[in-house]
This record gives sequence, structure tokens and C-alpha cells, in this order.
Amino acid sequence: MRNAETILSVIRDRGYRGLPLDDIYRQLFNLNLYLLAYSRIYKNDGAMTQGITSETVDGMSIKKIENLIEDIRYERFRWTPVRRINIPKKNGKTRPLGIPTWNDKLIQEVIRLILEAYYEPQFSNSSHGFRQERGCHTALTVIDRTWQGTKWFIEGDIRGCFDNIDHKILMSTLRETIQDNRFLRLIENLLKAGYCEQWKYYSTLSGTPQGLILSPILANIYLDKFDKFIEQILIPKYTLGKHRAENPEYSKLVKLAWYYRKNGQVDKARQLEIKYQKMPSKNVRDPEYRRLNYVRYADDFLLGFIGSFQEAKEIKEKLKTFLAENLQLELSPEKTLITNARNEAASFLGYKILVQYSDDKHTNGKRSINGIIALRIPARFIEEKCTLYMRNGKPIHRPELINDDDFTIINIYQSEFRGYVQFYSLAQNIAWLRKLQWIMSSSLMKTLACKHKTRISHKQ
Repeated sequence: MRNAETILSVIRDRGYRGLPLDDIYRQLFNLNLYLLAYSRIYKNDGAMTQGITSETVDGMSIKKIENLIEDIRYERFRWTPVRRINIPKKNGKTRPLGIPTWNDKLIQEVIRLILEAYYEPQFSNSSHGFRQERGCHTALTVIDRTWQGTKWFIEGDIRGCFDNIDHKILMSTLRETIQDNRFLRLIENLLKAGYCEQWKYYSTLSGTPQGLILSPILANIYLDKFDKFIEQILIPKYTLGKHRAENPEYSKLVKLAWYYRKNGQVDKARQLEIKYQKMPSKNVRDPEYRRLNYVRYADDFLLGFIGSFQEAKEIKEKLKTFLAENLQLELSPEKTLITNARNEAASFLGYKILVQYSDDKHTNGKRSINGIIALRIPARFIEEKCTLYMRNGKPIHRPELINDDDFTIINIYQSEFRGYVQFYSLAQNIAWLRKLQWIMSSSLMKTLACKHKTRISHKQ
């Protein structure tokens, strides 16, 4: 019996070479794959959460895995409907979350390992969500380092992406590269397994329920066509020219200032230098220069465009049309915006993204920040997080922690603040977190003081 890494490396190699994946169902008989899958998910917070049965990770054994493999070998295995709960969102609405049984989680993780090994080499570099060695920071770093001079941001959000994935289109996409009907049928049966809400069964005609281990990889496979459409059709169409044309007025003043300085007329040269340093060296309205950049994280995406507003509107309409006609998805009107990068900030992955402009910032005689991307912490985030540790405008103790020991209380506060700092480590205005730090420190001291029935004093 081959070990799991050998199997996955062979599958990964086929993905790199663009070869079809066939006779893959029999790999589900390999015990080593299940042991690898178990090692990946048994520590998860949801491992002890029950689905519609009482089964959890507790009590799992080699014998149970062997029984599962036996059921799969003879195609006796049947997916169990997920237990659905609704998670509240910030806007007052709820998000449905599906909780599968433990056996289903384990098998899903085995399938996910196979699909990830095969499709990961084929995915677009513009996709950053739910992928190995990628995440929010990799997407934001690409924007920060390569989107200089962006004029328009096109913010995109796919409405109810996970809930509206069309099963026929998804299965058709999988069949393009996977040539094993038993394996495909297993995935298709999972999509149709349905869910139970308040002990009432509902069938699923579309979508991959959030909460399923397979949902993220299936969504990436589904949206890969969207990535390819943008990279292979839109970006070549809206990318023109190697460099912006020179600004003739700027070039004229530079040469004239050089002439005056060479002939000893330093004052005249300096006056011209001050004048042209407030002008762009390139023609910012060059009709022969266009750039389009793109990143996606799950169902949120952002495009940066150098060109006209009319062209930005065309791009938005083409995105909308492609999603509707090819993937049966629609853009969320309230979240899909065209933003002037110079005057407004785009919202993406919890950051505010804008393009900086200032004629007064110079390095070596040139404007140094014009066109440079800035990643910033939203002011709203600071206020929202501060309110968690405040009451009536002042820091307050947290009564739910009173019965914990001092080390645990301090560790909770530290881990929470560390999470905020790590997430916003790319932000230019990370110093804004000092306000939150002070409020959390005050709340921590009040919590410890309340626990030990003492007082604290601090300046108001």
C-alpha cells in the first residue's frame, strides 16, 4: 500500500502536466489517505460538534475507518444530510452554516486532498482564497507592490456564491478533467444530500453549503473559469502600451532648468525645478496606455484599472454578463462598485485601499508617493473593536472572565490584540491600534481588579 504523500505527489504531477485524472476512485480505499486526513482535521474546533447524529471525532478508530473504506469499496456509502444552523452577520442578517457528521467530514477531507493536489497547480495566480501558502496577506501584498498608478478600483462581490453554485455546471467542469464516474458520482451525491433544519429535511438543488470541508475547493474550481476569463480575455484587451508617454511640458521645463543651471543662472533653474516638481513626468491621460490588474479571495474580488471611467464601466458589465451566462451567478449591486482611486478608498479583505497623491512629498527631486498604493485600517474597525471593551464610553471589565485564573485572562487579551495586529500588519496606519491597545489594557486591569476585589487608578 503506497503512502499518502506518494499518491498525492503523483496526482499533483498530473495536474502540473495538465493530464486528465482517471481511475481515482480506488485511491479512496487507501487507509493512509484517511490517516492523513484525520491528522488534518481532528484538532479543528468543529471536530466535537455533532451533525444530525451524535457521532464526533471522539471514539474514532482504525476499525471504523476500515468499515468506511469497505462501504466505499462496494459503493454502499451514503452521505448524511448536514445539520443547518444560522450564524448572525454584522448587517443583522444570518448566514447558513452546514454541519456534517464526523464520517462525512473525514471522507470529504480525503476527497479534498485529492482535488487540491490535482487542481492547485492549475489554479490562477490571481486566486488567493483557501489555498496553500496563500491568504489575505498574499492578495494584499500583490496589490501593494504591483498596482501603482491605479486610477479606478472595481470592487466585486458575488451574491450568495456558495449557495448558488449550479450543480450541473460544477459537475460539467469536473468532468472536463476527471475521468472516473464513480468518483464524480460520489461528489454529486454529496451536493444533493440535502440538509436538516429544526429536524425538517430540505433537498439541495444548488450550492455547496458553507461549513462543508469540500465547499472551498469546489468553489475555487467553479470560479477558476471566471479567473481565466479575466486573465485571458479582459486583461489582454485592456492592457496597452509598455510605458506612459512623456509629459511634454514637464520635459520642456526639465531641459530648460538644466540649461539655466549649466549657465550659472541658479535662481531661474531653481524656480523651474519647483514648478516642474509639481507636475507629472508622464502623460497621465495617455490614450495609448492601459493597465488592468485582478485579485480574488473566495467570492470577493478587486480589479485595478488605469484607463477611462467609461472603460471601467464596460469591464464591470462584462464581468456581470460572464457570471450570469456562464456560471449562473450574479454580482451584488450594493457591493459591486467603481471607485475613483485618487479620491476614495476601496474596501477589500477588511482593509481600505487607496492610491496616494501629494505634490509636496519629494525624494531626490521627484514626487515620491504619487500613485503608490496605501493599505489602511478602516476607522470603523477601530471603533467597533473598542466598543467590545467599553460601556458608556469607558473601558469596562469582562465579567465572563472573572472565574478564570490570572494567566488565562491575560493570555485571552494578549491573543485577541495579537490577532488584530497580525491581521493589520500590512497597514500604513497600524499606529491607530494604539487606541484599541489602551482600551484593552484598561479593560484587562479592571477585569483583574474585579476578580481580586481591589481598585485601579488611571488617568482619564
